[in-house]
Amino acid sequence: MVERGEITVRAATLKDAERIYALVRRNTDQLVPRSLGNIVESIDRLFVAEAEGETVGCAGYQIHPEIGSPEAAAVEIVSVAVKTIFRRRGVGRKLVEAVIEKIKKFGPKEIVALTFAPEFFGTLGFVEIPKTKIMHKLYTGCINCAKHDNPFTCPEIAMEYRGGAEQSN
Repeated sequence: MVERGEITVRAATLKDAERIYALVRRNTDQLVPRSLGNIVESIDRLFVAEAEGETVGCAGYQIHPEIGSPEAAAVEIVSVAVKTIFRRRGVGRKLVEAVIEKIKKFGPKEIVALTFAPEFFGTLGFVEIPKTKIMHKLYTGCINCAKHDNPFTCPEIAMEYRGGAEQSN
């Protein structure tokens, strides 16, 4: 295992799909599980972090369209996972920053995350919001989750990105 070395973040390719699947699967206590097929279908919206050729983290995004108003779409940051021995080394930060940089190019109405790690997202410019503000996410993602009876009893925290004045709204 690599303990030190430069961490690089890049767009994922199909060759990364199984490693991303393994990272997400190892963290299903903190993440919504994803099938390998779903990861392959979403590969163009995923990023990986590498240290000396080893995949040590991943993150991605999902677009939630607003019916009748495409320019009001929200984008959710999803599947942020970092191998345990690489945590607290800036890997998650680099991944989320890469995702945000990509997302901003679309000009979304909002960038959101549902997370068990609100402190981490808070350091990146996210603030807690009521889940009722992201009903589009609840209907497209949470409704299919088998972990909790309903999205409002789930302990995940809803957060919205407010970090940069350069964010387009």
